[in-house]
Amino acid sequence: MKVHEAILRRTNLQAYTWVMLPVVAIGGWFYTPLGFLLFGCMIGAVGVSFFRGRNWCDWMCPRGAFLDLFLRPISRKITIPAFFRHEAVRSFMLLLIFIVIGVQFYLAWGDLQAMGLALVRVLTITTVVGILLGWGIHPRTWCHICPMGTVAHWIARRQKPLQTGSSCVSCGICTKVCPMQLAPNEFSDHNLEYSDCLRCSSCVYSCPKMALSFENNVNRTESYQKAS
Repeated sequence: MKVHEAILRRTNLQAYTWVMLPVVAIGGWFYTPLGFLLFGCMIGAVGVSFFRGRNWCDWMCPRGAFLDLFLRPISRKITIPAFFRHEAVRSFMLLLIFIVIGVQFYLAWGDLQAMGLALVRVLTITTVVGILLGWGIHPRTWCHICPMGTVAHWIARRQKPLQTGSSCVSCGICTKVCPMQLAPNEFSDHNLEYSDCLRCSSCVYSCPKMALSFENNVNRTESYQKAS
């Protein structure tokens, strides 16, 4: 699979999933039970993480797809501040969101309309924040502090990172194409940054030396040729 084909495939997949964001974030104000679909996204993000790390966040997450498709053309695309990657900040956001949902559910328990609206409110507010961060900094800034993304990030630490072969020359192309602004060529078992990898393979197919792979064999020339 060539670089442009890999990017096109990812974009095509995102084109199917992003529409669920406005359906719930906008439609939910008129039909509040739509808010409960948010639980489906939460379960999906955590469930997939046990097998493929944060791959749900790549194209299966409607908000992630929306941020990539619509914010990338207008985003300032500057470096995401380290603040958004700090574990304390991510933990705080996770705790905050669940406290907000928990309190609203407690006050509205038994009223499905009100409970659904509580979820719609949370989705709407966090999406507005994500759009502002995506425009002002980088499209995927929100994804570093997304509560479900954080849980998936923690689970993904158990998995092996992207492999880097000896042919790597540290040209930095992989970092430029990475939607999360990671440095794939620096991944190792001791560098926990890899647990934020979306497994989108943008870096794999953009590497001019074919030095990156999700397979055990880091010399991926043969596998690359088979996929092309």
